[in-house]
Amino acid sequence: MSLGMVVSMMRSGIFEILILSAPILFAALTVGLIVAIFQATTSIQEQTLTFVPKILTILGMLALLGGWMFASLREYTINLFEMIPQMVR
Repeated sequence: MSLGMVVSMMRSGIFEILILSAPILFAALTVGLIVAIFQATTSIQEQTLTFVPKILTILGMLALLGGWMFASLREYTINLFEMIPQMVR
């Protein structure tokens, strides 16, 4: 197994992680920002107020995008298993 192959595998793994986590993180960030603006405008200083909307948003995004995420991860794993004979050489 060459150094280029290792770098390619690491790069594709990191790219897969970024692609799968980006929609969920972006949704949680957006909801957190909206709740923070709401808190600032209404002078509500409750620290735990952001947790429930963020958790519900993350669960909703997982329910919405779970199939796509699983299919993408399955394709990546199949590609890794198909590369095993090349790694031995």
